[in-house]
Amino acid sequence: MERLDGIAERARTYFDAKNAARDVALARSRELIRYCANTIRAAHRGEYEEAANLLATARQAASSMVAGLEGHDDLYHAGYTQDALKEFAEASITFALITDRDLPTPEELGVLPDTYLNGLGEAAGELRRYVLDVIRHGRVERCESMLQAMEDIYSVLVTMDYPDAVTSGLRRTNDMVRGVLERTRGDLTVAARQETLQQALADLERKINPDTAASWPRPGTGEETDG
Repeated sequence: MERLDGIAERARTYFDAKNAARDVALARSRELIRYCANTIRAAHRGEYEEAANLLATARQAASSMVAGLEGHDDLYHAGYTQDALKEFAEASITFALITDRDLPTPEELGVLPDTYLNGLGEAAGELRRYVLDVIRHGRVERCESMLQAMEDIYSVLVTMDYPDAVTSGLRRTNDMVRGVLERTRGDLTVAARQETLQQALADLERKINPDTAASWPRPGTGEETDG
């Protein structure tokens, strides 16, 4: 029993170090999530330079968080750490797809495959938001590439037939992507038909009354007005 005091002291030293690393990781994970959310928001607003700067800051925050967990594998694999890294993957993928850049790989982002794939699925949800904004501004043709990207994402996720314990709940993410894809395809189909109808009406007006045809809004230019 004379060794017990020494054992206890070493245990306290170990727990003090782990608890300190955990506290820092929690703070950094919240910071990382905030940078990622702001990156996505800027990308949706078309503020691409600002989004790129925020994403670079997020990358540094992710690296700092991971570096601070060296020697604490259990904390690295903890939910709050991987959730923050998933947000980083989502922001990076969303920015790349909206700006027509190369898709970043898990290795380039420094995240695990399951974290990356869950972030990829979340990015599909952000693409739906982007598509709806584009439709609202009358640029339906731009939506086709986004819809194709969403379909490609779903095609990959649906092949990952592994237990949720292995993929960190990827099955739920896949179900979400399927629903988002179906709704987006329907919205885009309606918008495309409306654009075709507007073009047909404009062509008919030009044939019937060429003098007033110039007053018609041009479909696909964003000039359409309500009522």
